Amino acid sequence: MSGGVPPPPSSTLLSFQHLTSAAIAITLAISGMVPIQHLAFIPLSFFYTLFLSKTAYPTLSTTLPPPIFAAHLRLLTAYVSVGAVVGLVLPVAYIVHGVLNDDTEGVKPAAPHLFLLACQVVMEGVTFAGGFSLPVRVFVPVAYNAVRMYAVFDWVKSEVVKGGGRWLSLANLVFWGFNLFGFLLPVYMPKAFKKYYDDVKDKDT
Repeated sequence: MSGGVPPPPSSTLLSFQHLTSAAIAITLAISGMVPIQHLAFIPLSFFYTLFLSKTAYPTLSTTLPPPIFAAHLRLLTAYVSVGAVVGLVLPVAYIVHGVLNDDTEGVKPAAPHLFLLACQVVMEGVTFAGGFSLPVRVFVPVAYNAVRMYAVFDWVKSEVVKGGGRWLSLANLVFWGFNLFGFLLPVYMPKAFKKYYDDVKDKDT
């Protein structure tokens, strides 16, 4: 589970977390619980990722660079684990509980966020396993996290009225809001772009 933060360099596309995320995404896609605009975002983001990798930010080396946060791997692992529980495990349990209790409509607002996060995990696996450049690997969590914020907002609004998963929706709003505005944009993105352009300069000299 990466949840919008860079997965460890040992991650592979066919790891358990990526296969599980793919299964979650497929199940939700065929369940009819995910709006068409979120379904359409997946192929659009995939092709735009390929476009960026071929034009603006090509891979500079076949060797993956060392992780940006190598000095803080324990903290990063804990952060990723919290994201996995808040963003994937608990929403899955919430939706399954609702379906088993004939409350599919009641838990439906949680599905778009879960679907997009599961797809994000798969896409991050693709970019890492495919050796994409750092800026392209940054694009995936930033783009998905930004789109998911709208889904989480809708989820929170529905839970204010219904109340069943209010605290879970609020926890996701806080965590992923911080992830986007407190980590990805001000910390991860600048470091990744600096590393990429430093490598460009080294390659040109």
